[in-house]
Amino acid sequence: MNTISWDLYRTFLAVLRTGSLSAGARDLGLTQPTAGRHVEALERALGYPLFTRSQQGLRPTDAALALQPYAETLASTAAAMERHATGASGDISGVVRISASDVIGIEVLPPILAALQDEHPHLTIELSLSDAVEDLLRREADIAIRMTNPAQEALVAQRIGNVPIGLHAHQRYLDRYGMPLSPADLKGHRFIGFDRKTAFIRAMEVRFQAMMPTFPALDELNWSYRIDSNVAQLAAIRAGVGIGFCQTGVARRDPDLVRILPDVFELPLETWVVMHENLRRGLRWRKTFDALVQGLRDYARETRPQD
Repeated sequence: MNTISWDLYRTFLAVLRTGSLSAGARDLGLTQPTAGRHVEALERALGYPLFTRSQQGLRPTDAALALQPYAETLASTAAAMERHATGASGDISGVVRISASDVIGIEVLPPILAALQDEHPHLTIELSLSDAVEDLLRREADIAIRMTNPAQEALVAQRIGNVPIGLHAHQRYLDRYGMPLSPADLKGHRFIGFDRKTAFIRAMEVRFQAMMPTFPALDELNWSYRIDSNVAQLAAIRAGVGIGFCQTGVARRDPDLVRILPDVFELPLETWVVMHENLRRGLRWRKTFDALVQGLRDYARETRPQD
């Protein structure tokens, strides 16, 4: 069993995680027939089947589930070896992959990363923009900016602070429909929000109502414009579609965006910069991590109330 190639275990894990040969192959940049051959070769080498076919896709056998933690350990070891090998050089060059929400990635990070690349022109940045939490242990990203306290072990985390969310509308919308002067007035306005409730949105709703019990229940508001993108919501606010939720630091940069009921509504988002602890020894990751921490802390300071 010591002669079994790691490539076979890697393909096995990809198929196990995704539930199909085609999806596992896409994740690894392989063709589906190649992924199939890898799984078959591993089954021959081990002497037992790993998957059975069903209407829902490939179902792992009990033997496959028993093998999974050992294969996961191999994957973590291989990722650690790759991080060490690619980070041993003292030259600040190579690729750093960063995971962040779309608003942070589009509205906040570009000047931070531009300054970093001005200082280190051989550094290549990859941005993965999503509200999904990418797995740093499996190196889906090298560094992540998260709006939750990281719970995974083996991670280095720096707390940025609270980035406040406020209610905002374009001055053009307020000129037409009036400025809400109390929480009760909000029921007569159009709101911009999400088209479906993810686990994160539901958690924010619970927190919202607990922090602001005098505020109207969110289900009582007129959600006339719904979309599953924070950036698209921000574009709708800027277009005068209605009232929406926006980071106060982003909104403050646009003089035509007006904050609504600032003394009544504010929802703080705790923000962290996180990376795998093994990356601390790699100069390019450490420099990028430090630049993100400093730049985001400067951004967080912008969100504090102005005198």
